[in-house]
Amino acid sequence: MVNMSLSQTQQQRLQMVLAPQLRQSLEFLQVPIMELRTLIQQELEKNPTIEENPIENEQIEVEPGSNEAEGDDELNFDEEFEILAKLDDEWREYFQQNQVIHPHSRDDDSKRLYLLNSMSQAESLQEHLLRQLSLSNLSEEDRQIGELMIGNINDDGYLAITVEELAETTGYKLERLERILDVIRDFDPIGVGSRDLRECLEQQLDRLGMSGTHAARVVRDHLNDLGSRKYTNIARSLKIKVEEVQNIANFIATLEPKPGRRFSAGTEQYIVPELEVRKMNEHYTVLLNDEQIPRLRISRQYRKLMEDSSTPSEVKEYIRGKVRSGTFLIKSIDQRQRTIRNIADEILRVQKDFFDKGIEHLKPLTMSAVADILGIHETTVSRAIANKYMQTPQGTFEMKYFFTPGYKAADGKMVSNKTIKDAITKLVNHEDPSSPLSDQDIADRLRRDGFNVARRTIAKYREALRILPSHLRKTYTKS
Repeated sequence: MVNMSLSQTQQQRLQMVLAPQLRQSLEFLQVPIMELRTLIQQELEKNPTIEENPIENEQIEVEPGSNEAEGDDELNFDEEFEILAKLDDEWREYFQQNQVIHPHSRDDDSKRLYLLNSMSQAESLQEHLLRQLSLSNLSEEDRQIGELMIGNINDDGYLAITVEELAETTGYKLERLERILDVIRDFDPIGVGSRDLRECLEQQLDRLGMSGTHAARVVRDHLNDLGSRKYTNIARSLKIKVEEVQNIANFIATLEPKPGRRFSAGTEQYIVPELEVRKMNEHYTVLLNDEQIPRLRISRQYRKLMEDSSTPSEVKEYIRGKVRSGTFLIKSIDQRQRTIRNIADEILRVQKDFFDKGIEHLKPLTMSAVADILGIHETTVSRAIANKYMQTPQGTFEMKYFFTPGYKAADGKMVSNKTIKDAITKLVNHEDPSSPLSDQDIADRLRRDGFNVARRTIAKYREALRILPSHLRKTYTKS
């Protein structure tokens, strides 16, 4: 028999732990600009020694320390504030230049706030169904049951639980639940409350008066063959021509497989570009978007408290810690902006032809190459471009869009894999639907254009582009 007992043991080991300030600096580097603004606001609420500089104040005072976060504890505070004062002129010039590029005023803030407040909130699928339920002729108790059912309808519009399960958990009779569900299925959007895709499509066909047609039989009995585009099997079963099955398939494709989609898609995601590539005097320039970042400074009030001889030593020590934290915060923000700007400048240098001529001229670029040029770690580049967007003459793109591996063309030039993907898309869009291009056909055509890409690579890119294989892209026409 095994004896079990509890005991305490000590174990010595080495472990790397990120300091809180370093963790904060990495977080600032990684988050997009609007999240950065939120984090800064949180720091403003926690740290009383830093404050946001008023917009109308012409002399912007942002005062980063030099090495206060990790400096010697014996450093005199007079020396610390002297360091802050020396750096003040440099930072003032930096932000004043930024304001020339991006004019910013209190009126701009008012307009932006009005725009955000005036944006309407899209109605959810559940709200849409509950509003129709309140207008129905059901009794109060049946409406409560209806609310329970609507609560179990997912964002796609399907009932996520069976009626039998509802009957078991609620104690209501199955027939009563079925009757209430039939009422909900008559609501907009058509097909809502269905148990599966087949039932959803049948409801839509029934509403169109097509319940007895070949299309209804295809949905009822041959949905799997339809998804696999096995039109010959369907034609043989229904004893109709393959061309007619193709027409039926084209019609069914116009139905909505996810009735709730338009409600979930109604909530638009807004992005704020971190940078803008703008052409000025025949040359491209990268402009940082600093409008959303508060201008910070060390509060004069706490400076005076530190200089006041009557201030208790414990208060000075508290202020000392907060000032160090605040100056490190300001340094982290500035370092973030400089890192993103430096990476963007390198993107601009490499991808100038893209900004002029489009995706066909996108060049290969790797994070490690940029990291080597800038003298930083590859993971720093990865964090800096995460969820960041760049506005360019060709549109707005994620910064990571510009980082792609490449292939050597016949002329010896390197081309981006996005250029290859774009070429595949164009070939498929212009192919003969009755005789679609195979992966080998696409590879042969690209080779004639100077791109030596293997067939298996074409297949991988085609799947990434969500393009069906050739036998599933084939359409049938009357001979």
